[in-house]
Amino acid sequence: MASERNEVAALLARHRIRAVFVGIALLLGAIVVLQRFAARPDAAAAEAPAAAIPVETALATRADVPVELEGLGTVQGFNTVKIKPRVDGELEKIGFVEGETVKKGAFLAQIDPRPFQAALEQAIAARDKDAEQLANAERDLARYQSLAPQDLVSRQTFDAQRAQVGELKAQLGADRAAIDAARTQLGYTTIVSPIAGRTGIRQVDAGNVVHASDAAGIVVITQMQPIAVVFTLPENDLLAVNQALAAGAVHVVALERDGTSELDRGTITVVDNEIDQTTGTIRIKATFANQHQRLWAGEFVKVRARLGTDSHALTIPAAALQRGPEGEFAYVVRPDSTVTVQPITAGLESGAVVIIASGLQDGERVVTSNQFRLQPGARVRLVEHAAAPGSK
Repeated sequence: MASERNEVAALLARHRIRAVFVGIALLLGAIVVLQRFAARPDAAAAEAPAAAIPVETALATRADVPVELEGLGTVQGFNTVKIKPRVDGELEKIGFVEGETVKKGAFLAQIDPRPFQAALEQAIAARDKDAEQLANAERDLARYQSLAPQDLVSRQTFDAQRAQVGELKAQLGADRAAIDAARTQLGYTTIVSPIAGRTGIRQVDAGNVVHASDAAGIVVITQMQPIAVVFTLPENDLLAVNQALAAGAVHVVALERDGTSELDRGTITVVDNEIDQTTGTIRIKATFANQHQRLWAGEFVKVRARLGTDSHALTIPAAALQRGPEGEFAYVVRPDSTVTVQPITAGLESGAVVIIASGLQDGERVVTSNQFRLQPGARVRLVEHAAAPGSK
């Protein structure tokens, strides 16, 4: 009986141990299953396709595009003159009003003329004296010449008299030059405007003693009508500008610096004869009638030059043009709504569009927004262009 009981007890012990191991195995299996189910959503999310990026697009189309170039420039007086005294003396009178428009030859200022008038009169007196001496010397020479054939006067005396006549003639010429110089100096005491233009701020008042060496001068006169604008363009545009000038007049528009308001219209008159190697730009001068005086000397303006029209040119919006280390490119939308990087060669930019020389075909769709989020193969979703607030 005792042995049977021991066997039964051993059998029960083995069953309990087996049950424990089975329970542990089931628990471990449950843990593994739970971990797999917990990891499955992340894997599913990783395998799910990325969300499409919303972008605005436009088609590459052909159009007649006005070829325009823009540059910044400075307004310059067509002629600018600093009025300075050319002789020393007291400034007796000012004959202009600051800021008024004066004509060429208009009276501007008067310097005390009395010392110069006296110098002129002295020069005239010296000429008259030498003229009388010359006349007397010529009479003596005529007498000696009539006596010389009869040997009634020595040859030395005759030659000396003839030399004296020549000397007095030379002196008379010097006297005439002195008179001209004195008259010129006297003329400098009356200052007139050498050009038609607008006077600036007066630099000196009447009653002061002025000198020809004064740096400030009396006033600056600037010709406002017409007026000039000197602006710069990249050297790459030089060929296009010269070709347009060869075909005829190139018209330009002067705008405020922000490009919102037109100031005046004119034409290109001069292309500089050298390129600035420091900036890689070429200086161009345009002339404007400036009838309403909206252009002012020293003002910074934007200049837009129209070189002509490129007929049936392939264009894309300027916003679609991208530049990278390997050059210019655009993101092109493929039929499967993914994008690819398309290298292109862009021509002139005219307003909001860019002329495409090569790299695109008519009708291809290019991305115009959100390019910073794109990479080759990215999926996109086309959205309409957002209208500006208040636009209709």
